[in-house]
Amino acid sequence: MSIPVPNPSPDFNITRTSHLVLSSNDLEKTRAFYEDVLGFHVSDQDDGALYVRGLEEAYHHSLVFIKSEGPRKCLRMGFRMYTDEDLKIAHTYFNERGHKAEFVERPYQGLTLHVNDVVGVPLEFCATMDQKPALLQQFHRHHGGKPMHLDHVQIATHNVQAAIDWYSELGFRMTEYTATDGTDELWGVWLKRKDTTQDVVFSNGRGPRLHHLAFHVSDIASIIHAADAASSMGFASSVERGPGRHGIANALFIYFRDPDGHRVELFTNHYLAIDSDFVAKRWELSDTSRSQLWGLPATQNWFFDATEFTGAPVLEPLLDAPPVTLEKFMEQTT
Repeated sequence: MSIPVPNPSPDFNITRTSHLVLSSNDLEKTRAFYEDVLGFHVSDQDDGALYVRGLEEAYHHSLVFIKSEGPRKCLRMGFRMYTDEDLKIAHTYFNERGHKAEFVERPYQGLTLHVNDVVGVPLEFCATMDQKPALLQQFHRHHGGKPMHLDHVQIATHNVQAAIDWYSELGFRMTEYTATDGTDELWGVWLKRKDTTQDVVFSNGRGPRLHHLAFHVSDIASIIHAADAASSMGFASSVERGPGRHGIANALFIYFRDPDGHRVELFTNHYLAIDSDFVAKRWELSDTSRSQLWGLPATQNWFFDATEFTGAPVLEPLLDAPPVTLEKFMEQTT
């Protein structure tokens, strides 16, 4: 294992995870789930796309759904940069290093840059986006899980080491990590640019594939109410896991599957990780409390089912280190 020292002065300033672009077989079903059950706000919709955002987000969208038939896909993962000048510097930086980067036009966004990262994830960077009034204090419009803002995404990758090396050079810092027991082999890394525990997580597995997207909520009551709302509106089967508490990041969580099968986490109560001398916390892969502090680990489906990225070949993991699933745990304890 090699834990690289993050670059304290990267050539350009990535500020946070910004948005995702996902497929939807039926935009009306997608809208009903995200708006009515989970409590998102719809910014815009046309025949081909749906744009939604959380209650405190003062920008046009954090999730974009593009109408398309066939298996679910993630088209792009989005990051924000600080200025358009950062985007122009990044364009040169990536192309000089053999990563084909190009500027594209995207609705409701300013200058936008496309590039694939070192493990094949199609990325989208922008510095500006059309603004909308935040709904944070329009309390009469809060319902469902009351999602506040997009916090992070988790991605399965065939090469965790390559991912952390690449992102560390761009200024990302690691807060926690999982290693295979008694070795220096990295199984998962929690990386961040903003001041909380994560913006992007890379875990060992067939990839690149999007494991889940996660929105912060204000309290545990919102998590419980989201589950109750899903049940009363006929979406009880969409609850995949939880409520529970992760050992990693200390977050209270619940996971849903939307009508296309994309995995959505609502969570609350992770911690700040700001200081330059912050020491990343290590977890052993066999320690089931890392993913569920209250006891039972997740199912095999939760660990291994994920959404492919458009145009990104899925590769087998270099590390042969399967996690402890609920099925395996039950076999070991009976």
